[in-house]
Formats: sequence, C-alpha cells, structure tokens
Amino acid sequence: MKNLKIILQRFSPYFKDYIKEFSIAIVGMIFAAGGSAATAYLIKPVMDKIFIEKNEQLLYILPFAVVLVYFLKGAGKFIQIYYTAYIGQDIVRRIRNRMLENILSLDLSFFHKFRSGELISRSINDIERIRAVVSSMIPEMAREALTIIALIGYVIYLSPKLSFFALIILPLALWPLSKLAKKMKKISHKSQEKISDLTSRLSEIFNNIEIIKANAAEKFEIDKFKHDNEKYFYYNLKAIKTNELVSPLMETLGAVAVAAVIIVGGREVISDQMSVGSFFSFTAALFMLYTPIKRISSLYNKMQDAVAASERIFYIIDQIPNIKSGNKKIDKINEIAFDNVSLKYEDKEALKNINFSVKKGESVALIGESGGGKSSIVNLILRFYDPSSGKITLNGIDLKEFDLKSLREKISVVTQRIYIFNDTIAANVAYGDKIDKERVKKALIEASAWDFVKNMPQGMDTKINEFGTNLSGGQRQRIAIARAIYKDPEILILDEATSALDRESEQNITKALENFRKDRITFIIAHRFST
Repeated sequence: MKNLKIILQRFSPYFKDYIKEFSIAIVGMIFAAGGSAATAYLIKPVMDKIFIEKNEQLLYILPFAVVLVYFLKGAGKFIQIYYTAYIGQDIVRRIRNRMLENILSLDLSFFHKFRSGELISRSINDIERIRAVVSSMIPEMAREALTIIALIGYVIYLSPKLSFFALIILPLALWPLSKLAKKMKKISHKSQEKISDLTSRLSEIFNNIEIIKANAAEKFEIDKFKHDNEKYFYYNLKAIKTNELVSPLMETLGAVAVAAVIIVGGREVISDQMSVGSFFSFTAALFMLYTPIKRISSLYNKMQDAVAASERIFYIIDQIPNIKSGNKKIDKINEIAFDNVSLKYEDKEALKNINFSVKKGESVALIGESGGGKSSIVNLILRFYDPSSGKITLNGIDLKEFDLKSLREKISVVTQRIYIFNDTIAANVAYGDKIDKERVKKALIEASAWDFVKNMPQGMDTKINEFGTNLSGGQRQRIAIARAIYKDPEILILDEATSALDRESEQNITKALENFRKDRITFIIAHRFST
C-alpha cells in the first residue's frame, strides 16, 4: 500500500477543499456497503422462516425488505460515484492548470531537454491516468473495503468457526499480489514512455508535413511510427496480461476457501449445529466477499499505472526555474550595457568577454555567420539565459533585479522563424495584449500588411490557420512585424526580419521602421552587411 500512500500524500493538499463532497460520498459508500451485508443477511430468514417454517406473514414482508435494501444500495453507489467523480475531475483540472503554469515558468533549457510531444503526453495522457485513480479507483477501493468489513463482520457473527476456514486463505494471496503490483509498475513506466514517443512522433510528422511530402518520405515516417506503435502495443498487452493474472489467482484461492466451508459447514448442518438458512446466508456472504476482495486486488494492480504517471507528472510540477525574476518594474529604458559578459551552454562557449552599450535612439547591427553568438546576445537580453560571468545592466541596474514580465513587455522580437497562432489576424498582432482595432490597423499599415489584410474575407477578423498556412511566407512575416510595432517596445530586435519579403516590401518596411526606431534601442541581426 506504499504506492497508494504516495499518491494520497501528493493529492492531500487538494482533498481538504472537498470536505462536504467527501462527506456525502462516504454516506453513499456506507449505504452501498451496508446494502451488500444486508442482502446476505436477508437470505437466512428467507430460507429458515419462509421455505422451512412456512411463515406466510414474512412471505409478504421480506420481498419489500429486499427491494428497499437494493434501492438504498443502488442510491448509495450512485451518490458515491457522482461525488467522487466530481472531486476527481476538479482536482485533475486544477493539476493540469498548475502543470501548464509551471511549464511556462521554466527556462528555455528545460524545453531543450523535453520533446514537445512528450510534454503533451504528460499533460494529457498521464493526467488522465491520475484522473481514473482519484475519481474512481480510490473511491471504489474505499467502498469495496467497507463492503469487505461489513461482510467479514457478518460471517464472523454467523459462525466464527466457519469464518476461520473461509478467511485463512486471504494472507496467502498477499505475496503473489505484491509481486504482480511491482511488475505492473515497471511495465506502466515503459508503456507511458512509449505513448510519449508516439505523441512526439505524430507531432513531428504533422509539423513537418511539407518536407515529408517534398521528399516522398511518407513510407519512411510510417515505418518509424509502426516501430514505436508496435512497442506500445507490446507493453500494453503485457500490462493486460499482468493485471488479468489477479482474477484466476483470487478465483482459485476463493474456490479452496469455499470447498473448506462446504465440508465444515455441511457437517454442522447435518449435525443440527447450524440451520440451513444460516449456512446459505454464510455461503452467500462468502461469495459476495470474494468479489470486492478480487476487485480491490485488480484495482491495486491497475493503480501502479497511475503511480508511474504521477511520478512523471510531479517531476514536471516540481521543476524550479533557474532564471529568477527580480522585483523592480521598468518604466523607460535609456541604456543597455554588456559588461565583460560570457555565456556557456553546458560545456560549449557561445560568448566570451563581450562589452558594449547602446543608448535610446541608437541602433546596433550584429553581423556574422551562423553560430557566431548573435542569437545568444538576444537570449541574454530577454533573460532566456543568464550570463556565465559578467553582467548586463539596464539604466545602470543589473538586469537580474528587474521583474521578468516587466522586462519582456518592453522588448519586441521579430525573427526569421515566424510564430503565428490559430486565431484572427487582429489577435495575432495584439498577441498578449487587449485588441485595439485602431492600433492594430496602424501597426498593419506600418508593416505594409494592410493592403492584403483589408482584402481578406473578414479583414483583420479573418482567422489564420495553424502555423499560418493560409498566408504566404511574406504575409506571415509582415504580421510578425506588425505585432512588434503594436507592442510599442523600448527595445526592438530584428533577427533577419525581412528575409521572406520582396525588395519593394522590404524597402517599404525599412522606411517605416526608420521612424519607428527613433526613440528606441534597436538590434539588427543579419548574416550580410546588405541587410
């Protein structure tokens, strides 16, 4: 039960918010468990009083008692399932929100370690496994445990001697069940890794569909996917086989116990030490008892899948960002300076002893080959990374002292790689801010984008497809430039920002940006002096 304890400990901070719902669910569990014991109890008077003693009065009373017991049992089960499902669904909703909040707070280095498909799988597939535990498995285990307690109490009440022979078999089941649980946890880890591989593979295929088709590489990708899918199938099948071993194990042990009860109980009935009704009531309770025991064993085995998933989820939730936000807010940026700044990515040196300062209204061109450290300077300004040595200052104050949100709100970046969201043109231009349509239009005009936007079906309210597939490369780049203009930044960073434009559009945007850059610090990154 150690693994169950681990899950409960991680979720206990959430449980305290649902005391009312838990209380109602527990009442439902008590009715459901009590109903099972009452069902077994009613068999005794039915056999002894009606069929043997021929008591006609009870013939008309006991059937109503049976209906009432089953009604209360069903109502209790419904109440328990509904309220525990509500608790589980709501907790999982909160955990999914918390997980994304934490992921988005982490540094870029974290995203370089994990594939996007793996993060998606952990956020959806693994959390769904947790939902099954919180909303159904744990409550079911609690209900079945109450049922077991009620039925064990009843069989001991009926015959302590028979109960000994019936229940002595239970401890023998613990060792093989614990072995199966450990094996199940290992298999679940492997299965979850493989579904992450599948999700990553699909994400990669859909994101690179053009290059796949251009290279006629469909079969190549299908073969790789089939290989990953085969492994996932193998581990899933192994998990099913391991879990289903519980049922025949419990059935066999249960049959041994029932056989012992028939021998011992039959002798007591023959010698008139036990009534026929009591024997059948005991046997019915025993059969009813092995069902929840078998169910708990199966649930505990399945729960190993959730234990493995919770480890993967809380590994992400427990990650702490290396880049710590400061407290100072930024009003105006008058100067940015690099003071003997060096940067290393793990063991690779990207920048060494860089010194420069740029004042408001000035532009700096960073020109050089790929891998020369141009993008590293941008990453440092945005505080995606902190310097390995030296420091960067804004208005003479260390960059680390400023609030990250406040800093990044003052910076606009336009890169060669264009980021377009599946939303309207207006929402893309005003991304992260409220939409002011007059400002959006002004930004589109300055970015030489208004001419094509105004002719679209809904103008700036036209929905852009995922990755901007219903726009040309040049149109996407102009939307990105309009986004930078709309933000009205203190620092403007242009990283090959006009590479996808024709000469006329490039000249128009360059002219518009000349005026826009006047009261800002501008960094222009390029491979060639001509840019």
